Amino acid sequence: MAADLNIPTAPAIDGATHLHSGKVRDLYELPSGDLLMVASDRISIFDFVLDTTIPDKGEILTRMSLWWFDQLADLAPNHVISTDVPDAVRGRAVVCERLSMYPVECVARGYLTGSGLLDYRATGEVCGVALPAGLEDGSRLATPIFTPATKAELGDHDENVSYDVVASTVGADLAAALRDRTLAVYARAESIARERGIILADTKLEFGARPDGTMVLADEVLTPDSSRFWPAAEWQPGRTQPSYDKQIVRNWALSPESGWDRASGEAPPPLPPEVVERTRSRYVEAYELLTGQTW
Repeated sequence: MAADLNIPTAPAIDGATHLHSGKVRDLYELPSGDLLMVASDRISIFDFVLDTTIPDKGEILTRMSLWWFDQLADLAPNHVISTDVPDAVRGRAVVCERLSMYPVECVARGYLTGSGLLDYRATGEVCGVALPAGLEDGSRLATPIFTPATKAELGDHDENVSYDVVASTVGADLAAALRDRTLAVYARAESIARERGIILADTKLEFGARPDGTMVLADEVLTPDSSRFWPAAEWQPGRTQPSYDKQIVRNWALSPESGWDRASGEAPPPLPPEVVERTRSRYVEAYELLTGQTW
């Protein structure tokens, strides 16, 4: 059973019909049949959407995705049709294609951390891929690996699965295509990020199919919400790495300062202004370092 995430009601947009809301994005249908995908300023941790928002977050995510789509255009077509959107959501929304989404979270890992680290410590493997002994939190892998996950219902956890599970779900040919495309995107993005002093530890991608079967890169891509970005100069295996994402919020929520008992099942309390600003600053910093553009 999916958890109640307390996602706020999506705002009405003239001429658009609301279809669905996730932790961060709201999806609408336009009269043309195309989709309007809006990135909000919502932030979620531990399967709770917080009451506190992060100013400019939705626009940062949208602009960063658009920048990355341009960098990857020769590797994978993407779902963006236009950035000509209603004024109410200008800057934080795109008009995109309606696709048949593949039921796979396509994850590439170049470094060991997060759920991959937990799997490795338990089994010596990540999603069925055996790794050498002695790796630590933050260790760089000799070769990036494809570590897919199932798409969970909203509020549930995605579940790491083996490549064989993906092949049995979507077929061997499509599984191989998803793996190869995911690793190609990761390799390109990892190289670009490294040139800018950022380590791309891992990333989650989503793909869908056009009516003619063309595989298309969709949703967000290579943002701090879907990827782990670390400052390269501060990388030190064997510890939790500083990151350009919402780790600041997670750390605060788990600290005595917040007064939150995670085991209670209740949502975390509102974020203090200083945590909001520090989090916003990390998103802005990641955007500026990666794109070379001033926010």
